[in-house]
Amino acid sequence: MHDGPIVMISSYPPRLCGIATFCEEAREFIQKANPGRDVLVISHTDGAGDGVFPLMDLSRSDWWRPVADKVRALEPYAVHVEHEYGLYEYRDPRGVGDGNDGFLDLLEAISACPIVVEPHTVHGRLTDFEADFIYKLCQRSHVVLFKCHYQRWRLDWTFPGRGWRSPTNIMVVPHGSRPDRRWGVADMPALRREFGFDSRGVAQHLVGMIGWIQSNKRWDILLSMWEEIHNEILERTEQDWDLLAAGAMRDPRDAKNYEAWKTSAELLSSKGIAHYHEFIPRGEAYYKMMALCDFIVLPSTDETQSGTLARIIALNKPFVTTAPMEGLTAQTLESEGGLLFTTKEMLRRKVLQLACDEDLRLELGENLRRYLDEVVSWNVVAEQYNQAYALARESIQTGRPVTFPAEF
Repeated sequence: MHDGPIVMISSYPPRLCGIATFCEEAREFIQKANPGRDVLVISHTDGAGDGVFPLMDLSRSDWWRPVADKVRALEPYAVHVEHEYGLYEYRDPRGVGDGNDGFLDLLEAISACPIVVEPHTVHGRLTDFEADFIYKLCQRSHVVLFKCHYQRWRLDWTFPGRGWRSPTNIMVVPHGSRPDRRWGVADMPALRREFGFDSRGVAQHLVGMIGWIQSNKRWDILLSMWEEIHNEILERTEQDWDLLAAGAMRDPRDAKNYEAWKTSAELLSSKGIAHYHEFIPRGEAYYKMMALCDFIVLPSTDETQSGTLARIIALNKPFVTTAPMEGLTAQTLESEGGLLFTTKEMLRRKVLQLACDEDLRLELGENLRRYLDEVVSWNVVAEQYNQAYALARESIQTGRPVTFPAEF
């Protein structure tokens, strides 16, 4: 039996990065599923922690060489790579990028190891660059993990349309969600005290917009309508509801929207119908803030899959999100745990519908509980990762490529 480690390659905390957070959680549950094997991480130079090797220096065009050397030295059972284009893009002194060529060079350099790559951005309609990159990625990997089924079956249209054969080594493994962050009604008073909600006069019923404040998470849509929605909920139910806008800015390029949306939330707060709470949406606090909400609104305009949605599912919280929107729509349909909107008016109606129908909230929450337990729990996903590692190793040993049957 091979007793080498599982080596993950990814951004990693303390970097404030969605992939870094994903890797941290994935590593926790991969380790749980492999108690007799180390799970190590090779990260960018700002990663840190036990079993973390901060070797990736993207200021160098050959950043991948020390990574490849370390991988080979570790003699891994499997190499599990988290991919996002921006994480591996070297830019020369002119600012011109290499199109992730260094990443492909890395895969070639470690080709003797079982390689599993998990790309986090696979659009349904690929640009020419994305299609070429994914084709080359699949050629250089033993198993490629897509998050959603549509991402895979769309390739059977986009690749043949270019005269290419569709890759057969793509396995669908969903974005994992924690199964251990479900607080009940009895836990809410303590959580409210922890965040000082009672002393601040925060209503018992909350619609939440929680997470990083960034341009594609269009908080302004709901903020602009909330006063009208609040008044209609009160008229229909005689219940006082607040909008809880909680998070922080991560990317300085979002500063203009951050300031504008924060100002809008604080204006609504001054009217006693909303509250703005600044916090870093990471770790336990992220889950607790969502747990306090009756349901979540995720008005995103660009997502192939979402860490925010993974947390919503982990908490079994009904939600409202944008459609058609890649992975957000796919998981909403598969889980039957949320409502979709395509216009501002439709968003208004869906928020009213959830706020005014407790039975519907309970039904959607129960659907999410089942979807979490059976499909996207990290416990389930970690076992699927183990299957991918075994298949990658078998491919190395036999010289035969991994082949999965077509979706349709």
